[in-house]
Amino acid sequence: MQPPSLTPRLYLITPPLTDTAAFARHLDSALAVGDVAALLLRLAETDERSLINRTRSVAAIVQRRDIAVVLDGHPDLAARAGADGAHLTGIEALTAAIGSLKPDRIAGCGGLRSRHDAMLAGQAGADYVMFGEPNPYGNRPPFDAVEERVAWSAGLFEVPCVGYASGLDEVAPLARAKADFVALGDWIWTNEATAAATVAAATARLAEATVPQ
Repeated sequence: MQPPSLTPRLYLITPPLTDTAAFARHLDSALAVGDVAALLLRLAETDERSLINRTRSVAAIVQRRDIAVVLDGHPDLAARAGADGAHLTGIEALTAAIGSLKPDRIAGCGGLRSRHDAMLAGQAGADYVMFGEPNPYGNRPPFDAVEERVAWSAGLFEVPCVGYASGLDEVAPLARAKADFVALGDWIWTNEATAAATVAAATARLAEATVPQ
């Protein structure tokens, strides 16, 4: 999950999955049409064995395209499930898990409430920081605040920055703010038949936003 030199890459986020087999068909077609660096795999709560099996089934599709699979939480399962790492929400979760993930696996961090949190995540060794994703209640900061935080992070830190886009209209502004990755949330799967078209459109907008003027 290396950041690009010029054009940001996509970071796709799944809805909480129960039926990974059904979702896999739509996922594979979406991965085929965009420059996707990673997939944040969110799983509905169940027993540990089912979580591992669901992760493995998705990883088999994603990793063959050299795309990283990052588990949403569950850092203790990442290695056993064959995931490339885990995404932790908040500084406390990151610092508690990072020792078990690094150096072999990705440790990403979101849910950062302030610039100070972002600095702490970088100092702790996070492989990326994410800004703008919705909280568990579906709320997120105003988009201009997300843009500002992405630009601030990109201009100050070497830690790669992920900007969360809540729609296609936010993709290009995040690219211009110098996000290393642009995350597309579970909104792209609302109509699974058009997920691939949405990913293709987002890839085109990233390219257009970073063409030298």
